[in-house]
Amino acid sequence: MDASGLRLMAVHAHPDDESSKGAATMARYADEGVDVLVVTLTGGERGSILNPAMDIPGIADRIQDVRREEMAAAAAALGVRQHWLGFIDSGLPEGDPLPPLPEGCFALVPLEEAVEALVKVIREFKPQVMTTYDENGGYPHPDHIRCHEVSMAAFEAAGDPDAFPDAGPPWTVSKIYYDHGFSLKRLETFADEYARIGEPFPLQEWLDRMREYKRGDAWHRVTTQVEASKYFPQRDDALRAHATQIDPNGAFFAIPLELQQRLWPTEEFELAKTRVSTAVPETDLFAGIESDKR
Repeated sequence: MDASGLRLMAVHAHPDDESSKGAATMARYADEGVDVLVVTLTGGERGSILNPAMDIPGIADRIQDVRREEMAAAAAALGVRQHWLGFIDSGLPEGDPLPPLPEGCFALVPLEEAVEALVKVIREFKPQVMTTYDENGGYPHPDHIRCHEVSMAAFEAAGDPDAFPDAGPPWTVSKIYYDHGFSLKRLETFADEYARIGEPFPLQEWLDRMREYKRGDAWHRVTTQVEASKYFPQRDDALRAHATQIDPNGAFFAIPLELQQRLWPTEEFELAKTRVSTAVPETDLFAGIESDKR
């Protein structure tokens, strides 16, 4: 670890988020000697069992342990380290009107408490670069939105010697990015290829939902595309490791790997804030940062 002197911290709301958002990029950097740490804010305790094959006795009643086992397997597949911040999954409220969030869940924890916990990890790990979600959380899950709020506040506070003095010596993070992996443009590129070869697009329903949700796609916000196609197999292995959440016969694997690598070999990010000089568009999250061996 840390062979390059570079350190990347990816902050995610739940176990499995790291495997569906920027996973191949993390695997690439880890392979190149960057020390990569995934910080998982909650335990994913309220995640539904979305893979029918895992909806069996002995899973739901020990879901917290199962999610931890899955996360360990996913981190191993990507070649990264992982840290639990220890907050409780808020669940995804459904209904009209929406029900109140569960008492004690992450989305209801005072912001300062969660920020201090993340600042402590930042100051210990000393990343030059962080990744997180945009202000919409990627999609409006309360934990994803809170992840954005906590990450951005911690990015600012970590380098401030007057903020959270008990959380360790200050460390200034150079750059923070939003993940934009679920872009409408990417899905439409695949759909166009299926139309060209005269075959039905297997993700048409997903595409229709994204068109409805993402009226005015966030593609214009993308500043950085990282070539990571070589690591798509590791990304898929990490996804499959989250067996309670990811159906191996589901949407994530509907597009053949070769087609993905040929048509869309990159993962996308938005440079949200930087303290170093860099020119966009970028092809490297560490653009403008020099190695900092400890």
